Amino acid sequence: MRLPATGLRRMAAWAGEPGAAAPRPDAAAAPDAAHSRAAAASAEPPAATSAHGTCELCPTSLGADHRHLLQLDERRIVCVCETCWALHSGDTEFRPTGGRTLWLEDFALDDELWAAFQIPIGLAFMLRSGAHDAAGRVVALYPSPAGATECELDLHAWGRLCAANPVLDRLEPDAEALIVNRIADPPQHVIAPIDECYRLVGTIKQRWRGISGGSGVEEAIAEFFASLREGAVAA
Repeated sequence: MRLPATGLRRMAAWAGEPGAAAPRPDAAAAPDAAHSRAAAASAEPPAATSAHGTCELCPTSLGADHRHLLQLDERRIVCVCETCWALHSGDTEFRPTGGRTLWLEDFALDDELWAAFQIPIGLAFMLRSGAHDAAGRVVALYPSPAGATECELDLHAWGRLCAANPVLDRLEPDAEALIVNRIADPPQHVIAPIDECYRLVGTIKQRWRGISGGSGVEEAIAEFFASLREGAVAA
């Protein structure tokens, strides 16, 4: 039996509660008592760059197929040209996004362990912070009509998840994330580049209609995971 806190209905209830304002990019969400360690903050997903856009670090024009860097302090995806990607990949300010997609067929994550993460919806991506984060945090980001909301994960629960799934020991900090989709039946689990995760957040924000999100959101999520699976390697 799936926990009632998961699924799009739970996302819709959180997003469309009467009288509740949508989270702002500069607002922090108040942690609840059961999740006192969580520090939630809303963040806008990176805007998609068109085929006629320009590099965000220089005036070079970009095509539709271009490189991305992760700006570490703001956890923001930056669209860049090949030259800037090569110049800044080793900077302390930036990190190249991951380059692999692993479809995890036998991933072990039961309802009890999922509940320990206190993520209020059934769709999220989890990532480890790199050396720039002295606290060594593990965070989850989950999509909403307003963008991505971040919360810090309980390290004990994360340790249990890694013990059950050794593939997570090789998760590249900042550059890639574990995507958990418990809206699907059966649930889906993928390790993907961090820019793919933000692409999902942006797509949901663009397709959301009304209080519940509408059928467009469900279709967008299904299309996203079908696309990931098509290009993924089984782990």
